[in-house]
Amino acid sequence: MSSSVPRLVIAAPSSGSGKTTVATGLMAAFASRGLAVSPHKVGPDYIDPGYHALATGRVGRNLDAYLCGAELVAPLFAHGARGCDLAVVEGVMGLFDGAAGEGELASTAHVAKLLRAPVVLVVDASSQSRSVAALVHGFASWDPEVRIGGVILNKVGSERHEGMLREALDASGVPVLGVLRRVEQVGTPSRHLGLVPVAERRAEAVGAVAAMAAQVRAGCDLDALFALARGAGALAGDTWDAGEALALSPPPPLPVPVPGGSAPRPPDRAERARPQTPDGLKVAVAGGAAFTFSYAEHAELLAAAGAEVVVFDPLRDEELPDGTRGLVIGGGFPEVYAPELSANEPLREAVASLARSGAPVAAECAGLLYLSRELDGLPMCGVIDAKARMDERLTLGYRDAVAVSDSVLAEAGSRMRGHEFHRTVVEPGAGVAPAWGVRVPVRRVEGFVQQGVHASYLHTHWASAPGVARRFVERCVGSWATAG
Repeated sequence: MSSSVPRLVIAAPSSGSGKTTVATGLMAAFASRGLAVSPHKVGPDYIDPGYHALATGRVGRNLDAYLCGAELVAPLFAHGARGCDLAVVEGVMGLFDGAAGEGELASTAHVAKLLRAPVVLVVDASSQSRSVAALVHGFASWDPEVRIGGVILNKVGSERHEGMLREALDASGVPVLGVLRRVEQVGTPSRHLGLVPVAERRAEAVGAVAAMAAQVRAGCDLDALFALARGAGALAGDTWDAGEALALSPPPPLPVPVPGGSAPRPPDRAERARPQTPDGLKVAVAGGAAFTFSYAEHAELLAAAGAEVVVFDPLRDEELPDGTRGLVIGGGFPEVYAPELSANEPLREAVASLARSGAPVAAECAGLLYLSRELDGLPMCGVIDAKARMDERLTLGYRDAVAVSDSVLAEAGSRMRGHEFHRTVVEPGAGVAPAWGVRVPVRRVEGFVQQGVHASYLHTHWASAPGVARRFVERCVGSWATAG
C-alpha cells in the first residue's frame, strides 16, 4: 500500500460540539462536487456510519485501534478509501479521549497519527469569545505529533460574535476554516443509544443530510479544507483485503493422522483463505430497521471464506433465505420493535428450527435478545433459555475477552477484544457453557454456547481475527454435510 488519498480527521474538544454535523455535511458537500468521498468513523459506533453512507453513497467504515489493533488502522483505511478522491474521518468523543486506562489508545488523536492526517477541530463557540484562543492553543500544543490544521467554529451567534472569535484566534496560528451559525438543530433525533439509525427514518435522514451539507457549504471554505486534506502524509504498507487476511490468519488444525498412514498435508495458503464450500452455501445476515449494527468487513470475510451472504429483514420476512446454512444476527434495536418481531411467528420458528438443527448461529447483543425466550414480556425465538428486558443503566465500554467454551466462532482459551453498548439485561447472563469471560467492569462470564449457537452481548470486529469467519463457514459446511 502506498496511499496518498487526501484526508481529514474531524475532531472536537468534547462530545456534543458538532462533529457529526460537520463531518457528514463535509462528506455530502464534497460528494455533490462530484468527488468520490470515503467515509470513516473512529471507534465502535455503528450509527454515524449510516449517515456517512447516505452522504457519500459508499459504505461507512470504522477505524478502531482497540478492537482491531493499531497496526490495522491504516490498512483498513486504505481498503475503504481505495479509488477515492478524498476521505473524511469523523472522530469520537474529545480529540484525546481513548480507551479507559489505556492512554491515547483508540482516541481520535491516535488514529489521526496512524493515518498521518491533519485534524480539523470543531469548537462549540456558543458560550465563549476570547477564551476560544486559549482552548485551541491548548489542543494544538498538547501533542506535537497531532497536526491541527484548522478550526471550524460552531454555534456562532452573530457577525459581532464571529468577529471577536476570529480576532482572538488570529494569534493562535490555527486558521479558521469555517463558521457555522447557531441554528435549530438539524433533524437527527436521538434516543437511549444515540442517533436514530438511517434505516429507521430514511426519508427524514436524506433531508437531514442535505441540510447538513447546505450548512457546511454556506459556512466552510471547502477549497481550503481540500487543500489541507491534500497535505496528508503518504501511508506505506499493505491495503487490507479479506482474502489475504484469511490466507494470513493461523491455519485450522490438521486432521488426526490414521495409524500407519501418511502424514496429512498442511493446507496451502489458498486453501486456508477459502475452504471447499458447496455452491450456494448461504449465510443469512439479519438487517432492516431492527438490526442495523454491523461492520462491512464481516460480510466481506464471510464471502472470502466461500459463503454467499444474503441479507434478510426479521420485521418483514417470514422465512429465512432458501438454502440458509448459517445465521448472523448483529446489533440494533430489537427493544424498539419487540411487538413486530414477536408478531412474526413464522420467522421466529424458522430461526429456532435452524438452531435446533445444529447450524451455526452467531448473535451479538440485539441478536442475543432476539434469540431469548422473551423480550420485555413478548415471545421471541426461544433458542436461548433466558429473558431480556430494558434497563435504566447503560452498559458501555471496551472489553478484553477470553472464549470460555468451544464454539462456532472460537476455540476455548482464544482471546478477542470487544465492546458492550446496551440498556438491556438478560437473565441469566450466561448459560451452562458461557461464551466469554471478561474482566471489566467486574470479572464475570457472559453469553451462551449451545450446539451451533454463539450468543453474547459482546460486539467484536472480525478483521482483528479473520479465522473467526473461516471457522464459521467451515462449521456451516459441516452442518450442511450432516444434514445432507
